[in-house]
Amino acid sequence: MLDRCTMDLHCYSHFLVHSLLKELKGNLIIFFAVWFLSLQILLVLLLIRATGHTLQMAYRQSLNSLDIVDLLKSSDSLSSGDVAALVYLWNPFTIAACVGLSTSPVENLVVILALHGACKGLVPLAAFGWVMATHLSLYPAILIIPVILLLGYGPDTPPRKLFLQKGYGKNGDNHSSDNCGQQETNHSKAEVTFSWRPVIHFLFWSSLWSTYVLVLCSISVKPHGSLWEMFQRTYGFILTVEDMSPNIGVLWYFFAEVFDFFRSFFMIVFHLNILFMILPLAIRLKHRPCFLAFIYIAISSMLKSYPSVGDSALYLGLLGLFLDELADMQFSFFLLCGYIGVSLLSPVMHNLWIWRGTGNANFYYATGMAYACLQIILVVESVSAVLNHDRKLRKLSVTKLRDGNS
Repeated sequence: MLDRCTMDLHCYSHFLVHSLLKELKGNLIIFFAVWFLSLQILLVLLLIRATGHTLQMAYRQSLNSLDIVDLLKSSDSLSSGDVAALVYLWNPFTIAACVGLSTSPVENLVVILALHGACKGLVPLAAFGWVMATHLSLYPAILIIPVILLLGYGPDTPPRKLFLQKGYGKNGDNHSSDNCGQQETNHSKAEVTFSWRPVIHFLFWSSLWSTYVLVLCSISVKPHGSLWEMFQRTYGFILTVEDMSPNIGVLWYFFAEVFDFFRSFFMIVFHLNILFMILPLAIRLKHRPCFLAFIYIAISSMLKSYPSVGDSALYLGLLGLFLDELADMQFSFFLLCGYIGVSLLSPVMHNLWIWRGTGNANFYYATGMAYACLQIILVVESVSAVLNHDRKLRKLSVTKLRDGNS
């Protein structure tokens, strides 16, 4: 009897120790995962802050060259980079992505790395960030256009017609000073010249990093399959929308309801919808490549197959980089209340439908539709606010030239 009790005690102690070790191991994995994601968020904060300072300095220099820096009201107490970093840090979407152990902070890190490298002129860093962002999520591939514009033109500036008008105005006013007129003309031409050298370097480094990533992927997947099979299970899974699990997007419900005969057609339409917006926006906002990247990220977050709250956290953080341009944006309070309402209602509707069974899919899909509408309003109003800001700068520049000539 004593031996039996001793054996039972030994088995129970062994089971208890094994359970404790297993629980401790699980807690350690969660701890290191949260620590790693927190480190990613910290790096994103530092990069956003540095990018904001670079954009603000370049924009102030552009306004100073146009002699209208004193005519604009801007806050010097808190820079746009600090505001963007604080918005990204205390954003509930960022906190939710970290608590949920999502990989979105890693994707956001490489996207910001590409934009920061392009703003600073660090071509290898920009190429590495763009290649890794495309490798992880596919949709950041469209960011190659703003990255190339950043490397070719530099950070965001007022419309380049203003520099030409200023140069021509001074040349017309100083007929007797040919040297001064020649200097102003050269200065105005320098403002609109596109530099191809860093773009060629970017394409070279992108090819180099892409080759390196493909070689590493082929080595890692060789015991399990081919590289083409990896593409089918990753990028093919994103493009074909095979998983109909509910998310904060709108595609899952649509493809769950559409007939299979029309599935391929609507799938092509939804994916091409992103591509149709790229060229018009790039032509109209080529003088503001960083803002163009913000618009691209917001559009892809709205129309991608499997969106997450981490995608929204990124473009909402980048929104703070354009404080001066978006100061007169309409419906700001409506957008703020809408985002708060959707953030509160979405988990409630998901719980009622999935777990309690007291609702249906329309409840949760309604919050997804409202969320998509809010993102559309945000994109439209932010673009309108930036264009109105450019018109305001044009009027101020013309007024300044007239006052100078008179």
